[in-house]
Amino acid sequence: MTTPHADEVPVTVRVFSQRFSSTPRGARLARHLALYELDRWGISYGTCASDATAQIVAELAANAATHGRVPGRDFELTLKCATEPFALLRIEVSDTRSERQPILTLSDSFTESGRGLLLVDALASRWWVLDRDPVGKTVCAELDL
Repeated sequence: MTTPHADEVPVTVRVFSQRFSSTPRGARLARHLALYELDRWGISYGTCASDATAQIVAELAANAATHGRVPGRDFELTLKCATEPFALLRIEVSDTRSERQPILTLSDSFTESGRGLLLVDALASRWWVLDRDPVGKTVCAELDL
């Protein structure tokens, strides 16, 4: 057994991952369970981090259930929280549809729908889309806590 070097800082990472049905009910359940899990990790209900997470999960889960839906396939929510040496929360929502939605600009902000990713962009410290192996995509958003 080797001893860690003095300059290495241990990292604590908490992970929650769950599949949900690609329905509005599944999207609501994803948001509720995300907030429950954050509260268990010490990020209390009603804090800025909890409220931002609720909005981001709600939007990404609703998109997965609406636009990323493939009949008979679920979407997946994963939360990862690293607390040392910095506090970071990563939200990942994966679906089985490979097509990516177009990224909207502010000129599109007066339409009746499609502003969700602008909300994610405003609340998250950063976000991006990854291809998912073997099929689909994963939208990742990070919050600096």
